[in-house]
Amino acid sequence: MSSLTIESTIDAYIKAVNLSRSANTARTYRNAMATLKDVLTSQGLEPASAALDQLKEDAVVWMATALKDLSPATEQCYLTATVGLYEYIAGENLAPVNLPRVRLLIKQRARRPGIRLPQFPKQSIETVLEYAEALNIKPYESELERLINLRDRAFLLCLADTGMRVHEACKLRRGDIDWNEGRAIITGKGNKQAVLRFSKRSIKALKDYLGTRAGMDGGGGKALGSLPVFSRHDKAAGKKVLHISTTTGREIVNQRVKEALGPEAVGTITPHSFRHYFVTTILLTSGNLKLAQELARHTNIAVTQRYSHLSDAELDQKYLEIFG
Repeated sequence: MSSLTIESTIDAYIKAVNLSRSANTARTYRNAMATLKDVLTSQGLEPASAALDQLKEDAVVWMATALKDLSPATEQCYLTATVGLYEYIAGENLAPVNLPRVRLLIKQRARRPGIRLPQFPKQSIETVLEYAEALNIKPYESELERLINLRDRAFLLCLADTGMRVHEACKLRRGDIDWNEGRAIITGKGNKQAVLRFSKRSIKALKDYLGTRAGMDGGGGKALGSLPVFSRHDKAAGKKVLHISTTTGREIVNQRVKEALGPEAVGTITPHSFRHYFVTTILLTSGNLKLAQELARHTNIAVTQRYSHLSDAELDQKYLEIFG
């Protein structure tokens, strides 16, 4: 235990994070730990040579002070990563750690990130959806191109009309959907089961796509229910029916945004923009915050409330009446 240094412990912690977290989260944690090393060095504690038991809880105070020039959101992420390091040390029994004190010190010093209201180009999304709906009649040069058009049409309409997250759409299987009820049971965020509801136009788009894909699905020898709803149609996949990746999902959005709005619009609409559109459409139509929360599958209604400012058309009208 005495041979452990602060740096070797941080390295082991980062390896553990790499195994259990997403690539983006792991990158953030690596950046946070690089900052922590710099902070410790500035305080005269060299991580490469200092024994782990020299890392006291007061280091989080130094870290919090050093992060004041960064945004509150980045500060919160880096401090979360720092707490994780102390939790790792305690969990592996590498050195004595007073975790309640660590959390108290951070709570006393960390800034609260401001509430970021969801922003997205509503009119542009509707233009993209109009374009997507017409992909079934778009001229094509090959059956493969037609299949891709039908897949992308169904993909975009489902994102907008179900509120699916992109990774949920990519993992969706044919057997998950109850076609008679227009619903699906999925495992969503937080590993929780949830019900998705499909609009008539999204169900029709799915049936158009899967009907055209029937030859591929029937030739693989696998049960239809286990096959992905949205499949790859690239050369590497060949005749195999494979799930698309989230990267492919983003590429679908980028390509169709480019075609519908022009290259300058690429990046202004992401797969998650369609989820924002979904929640806002519910609020604009119903004015029912609880309904929007349930359909969007938000655990905390405070998340749904972030959208409520977008649905108050009456306030907009009254404002224009007053100020012109």
